[in-house]
Amino acid sequence: MTPDNAPPGESPQEARIGTGLALLLAVACGVSVANIYYAEPVLDRIGHDLGIAPADLGIVDTVTQSGYLLGLVLIVPLGDLMNRRVLIIVQCTVVAAALVAVSLARAPVVFLIAIGVVGLFSVVVQVIVAYAAVLSDPRSRGRTVGVVTSGVVCGILLARTLSGLLAEAFGWRSVYVVSALMSLTLALTLSRLLPRDLVSRQHVSYGRLVTSVFTLTARERTFRVRSLIGLFMFAGFGALWGSVVLPLTAEPWHLSSGQVGLFGIAGAAGALGAARAGTLADRGLGRRVTGSALVLFLLSWALIAQAPHSLIALGAGIVLLDFAGQALHVTNQNMIINIRPGAGSRLIGSYMVYYSVGIAGGAITATTVYGAWGWSAVCALGAAYGTAALAIWALDEFLTSRRPRAGRPATAVDHRSPSLSLRRPA
Repeated sequence: MTPDNAPPGESPQEARIGTGLALLLAVACGVSVANIYYAEPVLDRIGHDLGIAPADLGIVDTVTQSGYLLGLVLIVPLGDLMNRRVLIIVQCTVVAAALVAVSLARAPVVFLIAIGVVGLFSVVVQVIVAYAAVLSDPRSRGRTVGVVTSGVVCGILLARTLSGLLAEAFGWRSVYVVSALMSLTLALTLSRLLPRDLVSRQHVSYGRLVTSVFTLTARERTFRVRSLIGLFMFAGFGALWGSVVLPLTAEPWHLSSGQVGLFGIAGAAGALGAARAGTLADRGLGRRVTGSALVLFLLSWALIAQAPHSLIALGAGIVLLDFAGQALHVTNQNMIINIRPGAGSRLIGSYMVYYSVGIAGGAITATTVYGAWGWSAVCALGAAYGTAALAIWALDEFLTSRRPRAGRPATAVDHRSPSLSLRRPA
């Protein structure tokens, strides 16, 4: 690629994300996103220690996720205004300090403020993804995004495993001491190894950046379709991981929090297996990957429904669901970033707003449904979310097939909206 045909906001000199650095960024994403989910397996311990009633423990996840959602809107788009490398290092450092505060908290209000700050600055994950996407070779951007975001899903899943094991051995505060050390180590490592962010930036007001989720939804069909698919897919993901502890700790299994957390390893294995989805998207196969992954996502619920009877079937279903979910997530982000690579931060941040709403909504609805009708109803709900995502994809395919295609070459970027203009502000 020469300077004459480089995409806006990029240059050949800026394509520096190789395999080694992509793997480092995947680890950085996993370490950072795990901070959001450490509390889930140890909520009862936190409540007992800080004097929070069991009925009120939901506020911990609410505060953490609210901080994360706020960060997606207020912090992630800053990557399109300022140096992403500096923004990444600063966020990792602030998160480390906030985690120390969580581990030392003796009063509920101090704990909640600190965990809210952890959520707010853990959106460094999305800044990292945008950084990797913009600085990678456009011809292999999907592969890079696939490698980096595999760390995100693994971090979400393995956080529960690590948290449960550490809490059982050393108490819940040890979880946050260890995570603070990892975040600080991460900040120091990235400050030494990250290449400079030399991407040229257009002047865009901060006000326009923080309202990007609304303008992109209204103006960009590709963004709208992919974000809605992501919302329902992550609602299914949230439905599983927000409620699977309930049947596993009940009759006939009575598993401990550490044992439940081990199922995260199965999910991580599935997620890692889907890293190749980005490479397929680079070849212009993003639409096919989406359809196939959504079918697998639906089929996984038939296996997950066997949780009260077979842990093997549940494990297989978790692998399949996380494989499909990661393939969708990678493909969605690759297609969205290709709308306008130079605006990667606001595109990824806005897409992840849908993620946050989906995963939180899925968890809340699943626990409510479980209390009323049991695990079979939760699985029906998860399958319904998958069906909604599949319907959106099918409708988009139908509408695309009816659109005149004269003059449009069948290239790797054939998935873009025909009305798209890279020169128009996102």
